[in-house]
Amino acid sequence: MVYVGIPKGQADQEEEVLKTIQDGDSDELTIKRFTESREKPGALWHIYAAKDTEKIREFLKKVAEEQGQENPVDHDPIHDQSWYLDRSLRKRLHQEYGVQGWAIVQFLGDVVFIPAGAPHQARTGAAVHNLYSCIKVAEDFVSPEHVKHCFWLTQEFRYLSHTHTNHEDKLQVKNVIYHAVKDAVGILRANESSLSRP
Repeated sequence: MVYVGIPKGQADQEEEVLKTIQDGDSDELTIKRFTESREKPGALWHIYAAKDTEKIREFLKKVAEEQGQENPVDHDPIHDQSWYLDRSLRKRLHQEYGVQGWAIVQFLGDVVFIPAGAPHQARTGAAVHNLYSCIKVAEDFVSPEHVKHCFWLTQEFRYLSHTHTNHEDKLQVKNVIYHAVKDAVGILRANESSLSRP
């Protein structure tokens, strides 16, 4: 989080932000960062374990049906990013499916790491009403430990409609592997003579 702009002259603004942080299930230490240390909150994240993805997907489809919405085969409630799990939905997800995530308030200067395939949502501006302007810098990368999971995500993207923003292979996993192997072979060849000595 490289920038958080807090407008001046709105007395009730801090109360709204505090309520949002509390309603977001943030822990006491996080709340103290805002109330006592006076740090600037920019975004409220909820991150879930990758292993819970199917349960979350099933839950969102169930809620959509209850609200009379369609669940087209070529759409995905997680990748569509059309849902925000508010406090009541998070509570219901925990009660009905045993899924509980982590609430993280990202303050100015904080970095949030999201593991491969971990469903997540963010309320930017730290308040439901986007009271604070913020700028975040995001970087995606593929670690060797999560290549298998990245392939799985790429397969999920292929089943989305052709007009879906996530349909394309954004991760480029095959290209990453190709270039990693090419570089490794190049280094081995360059040092071949020193490797063959006893």
